Amino acid sequence: MKKELKKSLVFITGTFLGNNCWDEWRTYFEREGYSCIAPPWPYKNESPEELRNKNPKSAIASTRLDGLTDYFADIVSTSPEKPIMIGHSLGGLIVQLLLQRGFGAAGVALHSFPLQRVGTKQISFLKAMWGPLGWFTSAQKTYMLPFKKWKHVVTNGMTCEDQKQLYYRYATPESKLVIRDAFKAIGKIDFAKNRAPLLFISGSEDQIISASLNFDNYKNYKVSNSITDYRDFKRRNHLVFGHSTWKEEADFILHWLQEIE
Repeated sequence: MKKELKKSLVFITGTFLGNNCWDEWRTYFEREGYSCIAPPWPYKNESPEELRNKNPKSAIASTRLDGLTDYFADIVSTSPEKPIMIGHSLGGLIVQLLLQRGFGAAGVALHSFPLQRVGTKQISFLKAMWGPLGWFTSAQKTYMLPFKKWKHVVTNGMTCEDQKQLYYRYATPESKLVIRDAFKAIGKIDFAKNRAPLLFISGSEDQIISASLNFDNYKNYKVSNSITDYRDFKRRNHLVFGHSTWKEEADFILHWLQEIE
């Protein structure tokens, strides 16, 4: 008798984080019968601490959005079945880009990086992105998010001790070019195109990608006949992994996936 394959799930990490941010999520979904992977970004296959110690690292600085999207396309295309894709922040945008290219059985965009037409007019978002964009600095050098900024826009609302521990555990240097690319046409989405189901999740206290930006992203898909859903979680900042309540989001995603099967 042929062994039934487990449902495949690919986690796509966002900017400034190591792929270890998915460790608890992988364990959770594996217990539910999923076969899970959380691939590191190119040149980021070391621990966050090791990457910080090597900052600035020119290889990471060379990462571009089109190459990164192709990198994850190659990964999901090798799955024995179309996988579910769950992405955070810029990883959420990559999920959107891959879905419109026909990849994936379903997608979940956690606090997804806004599209060119969605986010470029919100002052709070542009203010948060100004440093990482690094317009007046060398693009050949990575950008390391200062702890002060991490406190105010990534882990706002948490205790200082928790903020320090999460910074040490997850924070990595990042390419300025990959963030700049997200503001360009390469991040363009055809909202009317048929694709696999897509779920947006936002956090009411996110100081980088606000709930309103996520909702605007979601609303653009109203012209599509494909399944598109949205859920806002209260009292959540941008770092969904750092909350003690992370399992609430995971539970909701699991139930959503079961509903659309």
